[in-house]
Amino acid sequence: MAFLIKSMIGNPLSGIGLGGGGDKEEEATPSDPAKAAGMTREEYEEYQKQLVEEKMERDADFLHKKAERATLRVCLREKYRLPKSEQDENMIEMAGDDVDVPEELLKMVDEDATEEEGKDSLMGQFQNIQNMDMDQLKEKASATVTELKSKAEEKCSVM
Repeated sequence: MAFLIKSMIGNPLSGIGLGGGGDKEEEATPSDPAKAAGMTREEYEEYQKQLVEEKMERDADFLHKKAERATLRVCLREKYRLPKSEQDENMIEMAGDDVDVPEELLKMVDEDATEEEGKDSLMGQFQNIQNMDMDQLKEKASATVTELKSKAEEKCSVM
């Protein structure tokens, strides 16, 4: 902000030419980036190579993680019979064929699938009925019916 105001108004004494001339700021940065970083030329080049290699490694890891997630989404789409995604298939192709879903995610998906299948299927409901004690259920039902009959007889004179 100060620079903008100074450039608009200017320094009133700069036009006088009294020999002050100290307003001009010289660039203190050297033209060589290696010297600016405090390294020799060879060290700077090596440092730049390391930066490029590290960036390539990070990019490759990131691409691999994205492909793993895409693989998981494809598995879930197949499981729930959802339409396929072209973007996920392209991501998997870009990463190569060696992409697998991490074991932890597969375990989680398998556990969820078995729980859902057990709860949602008709057989799962039948298993819940089989786990009940049928004799106890019959006793409760007959006790409820007799109780209803007795209450109805008390309230209704016709019965």
